[in-house]
Amino acid sequence: TQGDQIQHLSFDKLEGKGFFTKEIEEALIAKEIDLAVHSHKDLPTISPAGLIIAAVSEREDPSELLLINKEAVDLTQKFNLKFKAVVGTSSSRRKSQLLSFREDIILEELRGNVPTRIQKLRDKKYDAIMLAAAGVERLNINLDEFQVEKLSPVEFVPAPAQGVLALQIRETDKELFDQLQKLNSSEVQKAIAIERRILNLFDGGCQLPLGVYCKKSGADYYLWTAKAKSWNSFPLRVSYKLNEEEVRNVEVTAKKVIEKITSLKPGKVFITRDLDESSYFYNALKNHGFEVSGNSLISTSLVRFSTIPKSDWIFFSSRNAVKYFFEQNPELGESVKYAVVGKGTESILKSFGKSASFVGDKTDVKEIGADFSKVVKNESILFPQAKDSLQSIQKQLSFSNKVYDLYTYRTDLKEDFEVPNADIFVFTSPSNVESFFKNDSVPSSAKIISIGPSTSLSLERYGVKNYIKPLSFDEVGLAEAVFSI
Repeated sequence: TQGDQIQHLSFDKLEGKGFFTKEIEEALIAKEIDLAVHSHKDLPTISPAGLIIAAVSEREDPSELLLINKEAVDLTQKFNLKFKAVVGTSSSRRKSQLLSFREDIILEELRGNVPTRIQKLRDKKYDAIMLAAAGVERLNINLDEFQVEKLSPVEFVPAPAQGVLALQIRETDKELFDQLQKLNSSEVQKAIAIERRILNLFDGGCQLPLGVYCKKSGADYYLWTAKAKSWNSFPLRVSYKLNEEEVRNVEVTAKKVIEKITSLKPGKVFITRDLDESSYFYNALKNHGFEVSGNSLISTSLVRFSTIPKSDWIFFSSRNAVKYFFEQNPELGESVKYAVVGKGTESILKSFGKSASFVGDKTDVKEIGADFSKVVKNESILFPQAKDSLQSIQKQLSFSNKVYDLYTYRTDLKEDFEVPNADIFVFTSPSNVESFFKNDSVPSSAKIISIGPSTSLSLERYGVKNYIKPLSFDEVGLAEAVFSI
């Protein structure tokens, strides 16, 4: 196909769409073949006349893989990749999202099939390359010589229908259609219908810097979209929790996402955290015209400990817990494993040169605790925490777990602070909620974002019912919540 033959150009330099599919579809129309199996993400959203997608496969892992030469690993940096690393990819979507997290990265074009790309990394033409996890896993390639970073599709949004195979036939072949239904996944069909309709409404192909991912969890669906104007511009991200009816009504839901992205109205945002101008949250909002101010409404101070109990795991449920724990240079065994409540806490842990063996990825702390309890089984866990901690994770653990609570810091409410006028208020902890409402009130026209269940409970105690919860407790989730309002 054209996509295989022309490898000296990036996709945005090639004309039209269907770089990897057009010739195969022409063979199908000419009756040279009866069935075409495509990587669904490579297919244009409109089939040629006379052809249909008869079935779709179960979805392989939709995540991205970052393969890193081991000498380019830096555990203190985002994605464990050294400063100013050279990364190979020809995808505009991957480029825009990579640069949004790490603007220091140097991007180089990378083409060829999966083994060819991996060989180029092996030959040290790049420090790292980015590939779809599904393609690598289907080929069962041994990657032991590299540092392999799997990027969650919630954080790094994949291409629409990534990880899904499309089975395409002529629409007149009814008998073949019926046979292929044995292979069809109706659940995957529902999810990718929204993903591909959003792609279609943006009139995009595989050169468009657009990521869309829809997944089902329990009775609900969750949808993430990341769209950039070009490969080197900051993507605008929105995320939504959807019910069954919204998933069925593909057209309305897809148009809602498109309208939100194309008619964004920037405003003033206040976050109850000292503003870090290098943070993802700040840069995402600033790049899309928002005025952002921040001020922590609490003060924290270290609580000293002299010894710590020996444990199999150390669980951190906040940034401050990580900071005040490691600032005391604790003596730890080499076998100890680390767990964190979410991506935001993981990033602080990495700054101390530590990697998490468990990272919470749910919007409910109880669910994170339940997931963690399945991992730890009969092991012991140490919880560095504030003196007023709600101990939400501990409550989900089994009686067979030995739990140690270690107070490493205390929280005090600030008495005097100034809050600027804002359209959107982002509350980052229960203590910040308490401090704010003791001294001030939110304008009735303002929108409120709550970072998680504990913060939400505090808001409700002050009579706030209408608030938005991000789908993830990190900088990305907070930015998505602002854009989704």
